[in-house]
Amino acid sequence: MQWFSSAWFRRKPVSVLIDELNDGDRLHRRLGPFSLMALGVGATIGSGLYVQTGRVAHEVAGPSLMLSFLIAAVGCGFAALCYSELASMVPVAGSAYTYAYATLGELVAWIIGWDLILEYAIGSCFVANGWSSYFDSMLQHVFNFHLDPRLLDSPWKHDAASGFAIRLVALSNGTEAMAWFNLPAVLVTAVVTAVLVIGIRESAGFNGAMVLLNIGVVFTVVGAGAAYVDPANWKPFLHQDHGWRGVGLGAAQIFIAFIGFDSISTHAEEARNPQKDMPIGIIGALVICTVLYVATAAVLTGMIPYLQIIEAAPLAAALQTKGLTFAGTLVTFGILAGMTSSLLVGNLSQPRVLLAMARDGLLPISFFGAIHPRFKTPWKSTLLVGFVVALGGALAPLDFLAELVSIGTLFAFVIVSAAVWILRITNPDVPRPFRAPFVPFVSTMGVLVNGGLMFWLGRDNWIRLIAWLLLGMLIYLGYSRRHSVLGRSSSEVAAADPVSPPAG
Repeated sequence: MQWFSSAWFRRKPVSVLIDELNDGDRLHRRLGPFSLMALGVGATIGSGLYVQTGRVAHEVAGPSLMLSFLIAAVGCGFAALCYSELASMVPVAGSAYTYAYATLGELVAWIIGWDLILEYAIGSCFVANGWSSYFDSMLQHVFNFHLDPRLLDSPWKHDAASGFAIRLVALSNGTEAMAWFNLPAVLVTAVVTAVLVIGIRESAGFNGAMVLLNIGVVFTVVGAGAAYVDPANWKPFLHQDHGWRGVGLGAAQIFIAFIGFDSISTHAEEARNPQKDMPIGIIGALVICTVLYVATAAVLTGMIPYLQIIEAAPLAAALQTKGLTFAGTLVTFGILAGMTSSLLVGNLSQPRVLLAMARDGLLPISFFGAIHPRFKTPWKSTLLVGFVVALGGALAPLDFLAELVSIGTLFAFVIVSAAVWILRITNPDVPRPFRAPFVPFVSTMGVLVNGGLMFWLGRDNWIRLIAWLLLGMLIYLGYSRRHSVLGRSSSEVAAADPVSPPAG
């Protein structure tokens, strides 16, 4: 494997990663298996369940959305087993970035780290933006309070055909005016950021409360709707326009509903017993979400014919057609709880990836590696992430980037699945408290299933992903490659031993 000797693909030994656990200023180990599982469920259940389910069933999959959820869950399941092995073996912050550094080398690690920044940043901005609409709905229907519409949206809108344009909103007097910014998106991001800076225990407690509320709402809605299910609505099982193709297309489009469970691996350094707790948290979160998703899809498509599903608020609308008028308020509360926990975990995970990259010298350590002396959190990067998410949620029309979040996550899943197999070959003697079963079959299927779903997302998303990665390459070439800790170590060894040729 001569290419590993190149400076572009220098790898960080697993032994070094493990040794680093006892060096420097590390994060507090305060998370148990249920806290980790709650973080995964909190990051996962949100707008994908409450909004995307209706759209995909109506437009693409029909009742076979249940099968689409299972296919997406299978791809996630292969990746989850691989994440569990790596997280228990190398329990440090950084997730897929760290695993790629140990297996595929620095360049691939940078690409994955940069990809994760896109996943979490754009995902959080999208959630904050969507949270605002449901918050306004709650204010109107519960408290009869109306915010100025200019404070509820970004000043621009985007259309695939015409590009960007000024967004006009209707005022109470009947006139139209330009939107200013999304105020609720800023406020919820500010609150979440403050909670995250204070500490991981407080963040996990806040998230746990949101998760319990969210799951309770899902169970209530599914339980109430199950009484009105008519099996005749599941026939025909496939979408009338797409047939079996709709199952695969539906799996790719509904995959956004599974984004989040992988964020558990970014908190391996904060797990009390990572060798045991990480596999429980990762696999447990995926199982819980899959059961809830399939049950929701079955109830939704069983209550009304899929062509009659109202896409904007599918669960609430379906229940209201059966006379369950409480559904609107109940689902609104559930969506707010789900989106709040999703925003919290997204903003919690991103600074951990930045921290891992900073420790390796790929980002400035003085900023991204700063740990608060009292709270033991990466407070500077947490504040920066909060600022960026608040700014994006307030000013940017981010809906057109939703599928880009999916393709970025699938890309990370492919790398993690490959990393497990590579580490089994290159580091067979490293202790593995949890071993993914049936490797290389599980690794190969993780690459094939998740890689295949990437190609269902279309050319435009590939173009956006490549553009983002090219921007990352400019930063890597301009800063990261020259400041890499591993690169400086190699240079020092070469200087001390001039007989040995330098790497690259």
